Amino acid sequence: MTRNSFDLKLQQLHEDLMSMGEVVAKQIEDSINALKEQDEALTDKVIEKDDIVDKFEEEIEDKCIKLMATEQPLAGDLRRIFIATKIITDLERMGDHAVDIAKIAKKLIGENYIKELIDIPKMAKIVEGMIKDSLEVYINRDISGAHEVSKKDDEVDKLYKNIFAELLIVMRKDPTTINQASQFLFVCKFLERMADHATNICEWTVYLECGERLKLN
Repeated sequence: MTRNSFDLKLQQLHEDLMSMGEVVAKQIEDSINALKEQDEALTDKVIEKDDIVDKFEEEIEDKCIKLMATEQPLAGDLRRIFIATKIITDLERMGDHAVDIAKIAKKLIGENYIKELIDIPKMAKIVEGMIKDSLEVYINRDISGAHEVSKKDDEVDKLYKNIFAELLIVMRKDPTTINQASQFLFVCKFLERMADHATNICEWTVYLECGERLKLN
């Protein structure tokens, strides 16, 4: 196998990763919009896309296995392919969390919300950006970029803590809000976990370049 042939296959692998990331980011956007607008059709759309994400995971994993088994990659290339298999796992889990949010949105259809949803969509936008940026960081082997993207996890954590404190006050004042407020907290927790998965991708990039796992956040 020529180096050019391998590079072309690796480029295709990267394009597949970006496409998978785009689907997951769209799932997150749609799940939050479904929550805001109480749109049942949109919740179903998010849930249905879970099959697309799972298919991406299977196909990319299969390509990685074939590259490792048949193309005899060098040590650095082997590490890059191995890390791709880790990244698709993080992306798949983010897609699962978007589905979890969509299911919560479906539960809350028809209810009058106890508060306007402002910070939750802010969290989601940050996470969507982190997904795109973390994948670009991996593809470009950008260590400094990995550190920058991981810092956004702090923004997500801060919003989560603010929402948690606000909803805790609401629940203490009016126990009838507990069910709905707890559902919003679950949404926030899912978003916070997604940010952690995006940070994982950045950590894998550092591992690719340095050969060691570092906790970036």
